[in-house]
Amino acid sequence: MKMKSPTALIPGLYLTLFFAYLFGPLIIMVITAFNSSTFPRVSPWECFTTDWFGKLASDDKLLSGLGNSLLIGVGVVCVAIPIGLAAAITLSQVGPKLRAALYTIFIAPILVPGVVIGLSTLIFWDRIGTLFNAPYESFFYDGTFLTIFGQVTFIAAYSMLVFLSRIQRFDTTLTEAALDMGATPTQAFVKVLLPFMAPAIGSATVLAFLASLENYNTTVFTIVSSSTFTTVLSSKVRYGLDPSISAVAVIIIAITLIGAIIYECRNRYYTKGWAHVIAERPALKIATHPGTVAVILGALTLAAVLFIQNHDSSACTAQVLEEKRALQQQLMEQQSINTPQQAVPAPTMPNLGPLGGDEGSASAPSPFGNNIFSPENLGTSAPEGN
Repeated sequence: MKMKSPTALIPGLYLTLFFAYLFGPLIIMVITAFNSSTFPRVSPWECFTTDWFGKLASDDKLLSGLGNSLLIGVGVVCVAIPIGLAAAITLSQVGPKLRAALYTIFIAPILVPGVVIGLSTLIFWDRIGTLFNAPYESFFYDGTFLTIFGQVTFIAAYSMLVFLSRIQRFDTTLTEAALDMGATPTQAFVKVLLPFMAPAIGSATVLAFLASLENYNTTVFTIVSSSTFTTVLSSKVRYGLDPSISAVAVIIIAITLIGAIIYECRNRYYTKGWAHVIAERPALKIATHPGTVAVILGALTLAAVLFIQNHDSSACTAQVLEEKRALQQQLMEQQSINTPQQAVPAPTMPNLGPLGGDEGSASAPSPFGNNIFSPENLGTSAPEGN
C-alpha cells in the first residue's frame, strides 16, 4: 500500500484548522448556553439548564434594544436599496470617465471609519435642526432617525456593489426592444429590468438588514439616548458576562441555519436535474418541498421552545451549590489546621527611665543629671547654703 507524502496532508490539515477556527467559537458558545455556571464556560460542567433563555426573555432592556434594531433595519432597507439600485443603474449608463468618478464618490463611505460617519451624522443633523430652530423632541435629534440615515450612507454602497455584479450581465437590447414596442421607460423598467434584478434585490436586502443589525461603530454615536441590540450587548460585555449572551448566539445560529436550509431546499427543488428525479416519486416530491421542510423545522423549533420552558434544573443546581459550600468549608478547615497558632506575647512594662532604672538598678543615671529621686538621696537633707 502506497503511503501518502506529508505534503499531501497539508491541504486537509489546513482545512481542518480553518473550520475549527471558524466554527470553534460558535460551538463553544452553544455549549456554554446550557451550562448552569454563572460565567460562560465549558469546563467544569455543572448542570444542563435552559434557565439562561428564560433570563434572556425577561431582559426588558435587551428586548427593547432588539425591537429598535429591527425597526432601524427595516428603515435602512427601505432607504438603502433604492439608492443602491439607482446608483448601479446610473453607473451602467454613463461613459467610462464619468463612471470612474461616480464610482469613487459612491464607494467612498465604505472606506470611511464608522466612528467618523457616526459623529458627522450627529453633527450634521444637529446643525440642520439648529438652522430650523427645531426643538429637541423633533426628528432631527431622534436616535432612530439619525441611526437610519447614518447607516444608509455606507450600506447603500454595499447594495450598489451587489447590483453592479448583477446588472453587468443584463442585455440592454431587451430594454431597447421594449421601448421600440411602445413601452414607456417606466414600463420597461418594471417589466424587463426589475424582474432581472430580483435575485440581486433579495441578496442586497438581506445584506443590508444584517449589516444594520450588527453595526456598532456608527450606531453608538447616532442612537443618542436610546439603545439597540448591539449597544446593549456591548454594555453587557463591558459590565459583566453571563451565559445569557450565549443564549443569544444560540438563537441567532438557529435562525440562520433554518433560513439557510429552507433556501437551499428551495434552490435544489427547482433545479432541472432534481425536478426530473422527483417527478417519478410523489413521496419524495412532497418530502423535499420547501414548504414541507419549513413545516418540519417549525415543528422542531416549537418542540425546542416547549422543552426550554418546561425543563427544570433547580434540583441539580441546588446540589451543585451545596457541593460548592461543602468544598469551601473543607478548604477553610484544612487551612485552619495547617496554619500554626502563634502565641500572643505578654505585654511588657515600659521603661520608666530615672524612676525604674536599668534592670532594677537604683543608681541608673537620669537623662536630666544625677538621679535625685533614688532612695539614698531621698533619705538625706539638702545641703545648707552659706
